[in-house]
Amino acid sequence: MTKSVSIFGATGSVGQSTLDLIRQQPDEYEIIALTANGNASQLAALAKEFSARVAVVADDSAYDELREQLAGTSIEAASGADALVAAAALGADWTMAAIVGCAGLPPTLEALRCGKTVALANKEALVSAGALMITEAGKAGATLLPVDSEHNAIFQALQGGTIEQVHKITLTASGGPFRGWTREQMASVTPEQAVAHPNWDMGAKISVDSATMMNKGLELIEAHYLFPVGLANIEILVHPQSVIHSMVEYHDRSTLAQLGSPDMRIPIASALAWPDRMITNSEPLDLAEIGRLDFERPDESRFPATRIAREAIMAGGAKPAMLNAANEVAVAAFLNHAVQFLDITEIVTRLLDSYSPPAPTALADIFAIDKESRVRTEQLVEELKV
Repeated sequence: MTKSVSIFGATGSVGQSTLDLIRQQPDEYEIIALTANGNASQLAALAKEFSARVAVVADDSAYDELREQLAGTSIEAASGADALVAAAALGADWTMAAIVGCAGLPPTLEALRCGKTVALANKEALVSAGALMITEAGKAGATLLPVDSEHNAIFQALQGGTIEQVHKITLTASGGPFRGWTREQMASVTPEQAVAHPNWDMGAKISVDSATMMNKGLELIEAHYLFPVGLANIEILVHPQSVIHSMVEYHDRSTLAQLGSPDMRIPIASALAWPDRMITNSEPLDLAEIGRLDFERPDESRFPATRIAREAIMAGGAKPAMLNAANEVAVAAFLNHAVQFLDITEIVTRLLDSYSPPAPTALADIFAIDKESRVRTEQLVEELKV
């Protein structure tokens, strides 16, 4: 049977990789909705190529261009936050949630409420509202599939047992471009250096998160929500080659690992075809050519982001949402040359220590925490501006 698909964030790297996989087996998928932030021309071209029912731009100012580009077709054009939620409510069999930041949270929640399958590539949504998302998925009977390479690896390794049989989960980290650098060396890092990831081709924000290792901190929070084995049983291990994407150790001391080339199409394909498998044109893994696999424990004195994230999830309540908001603002400031590289985690720490709002119980609470945290973080950026 044909699987209906909606892709939120269709023009981003994850969305493009998803569409590339669908191009390989076009008869098996029907595109319901495609969305983008503001790239109307590219979105329109994709909507026409895949005969989507609906195309939505989040930015209202891009609506006129989208409508003009789709004139003469049967594809509905729409814009704005409400239109994103309405597109999610169409209830595709499989939804890719790849909108960056908290803007992706409302449509992701709406897709979960439809009770179908949601592939999650938006880590900020789960970090900020993990408890709410897991609750909504459970109520609707929805399936939440992780797309991040690390969490998808854990999901695949769990096919060998049950969550109750797990002793420990290990998230692997590349260590980023500054793995062997001292704090003194990192003090003068430029945005151009920080976005040059040694293994993965990612956007600027995610690349900086990898360089600070905040990306792994956010993934730790995600894993805590997705795989309830207890925070003490989730560890991080630096693995520079990025071949083993994560590992699951069972009570009998068997450890299952998922290996693969650093290509996001592999975890996306796992989620897209689940519970089956699909053929991809990704490069096969050649262990003989790689030759060796190295591992080391993370150094939280040089890269404190993972410690900060662990403390945030232990504190619970509003702290994970605060951490996510502060990090987004701090990274943007660094990319704009307003603060230094080491200031990113310093700003996040100061924000987390500055106030403690009540724990969120609804989506409105999360957005309120996010908004206030951003305002307060902007003030911290002003204090540290170079």
